[in-house]
Amino acid sequence: MKLRWFVLSIFAVGLGTACLPTAKAHSALAGPSVSEYGQERDQWDAPPAEFRDIQRQGFHDGIEGAHKDFDNHRKPNVNNRDEYRHPHVPHDQREDYREGFRRGYERAMSHLMGGR
Repeated sequence: MKLRWFVLSIFAVGLGTACLPTAKAHSALAGPSVSEYGQERDQWDAPPAEFRDIQRQGFHDGIEGAHKDFDNHRKPNVNNRDEYRHPHVPHDQREDYREGFRRGYERAMSHLMGGR
């Protein structure tokens, strides 16, 4: 009985290692994985390093606004976004927020429309 389990275990391990190179080759042909797409996305939607916190917030909000406009088939126009026209930030930070929002919106639209 123990010999039978031993033989079956050896057979299972051998079968698993025989299929491993085939699985690796198949995954290489399948294209980039989800995590690779995530890494690619992080490159285009990262705010410029020189941005201050309020500009980064605006940048990310601009990307979200562009996604909403794109998904709803609206004409790409940052001035049509309420978040841009009437930001919910302190009055003395509005221009910085709007600059970040505009740049995030434009970058996202460019990305979503294929670089146009």
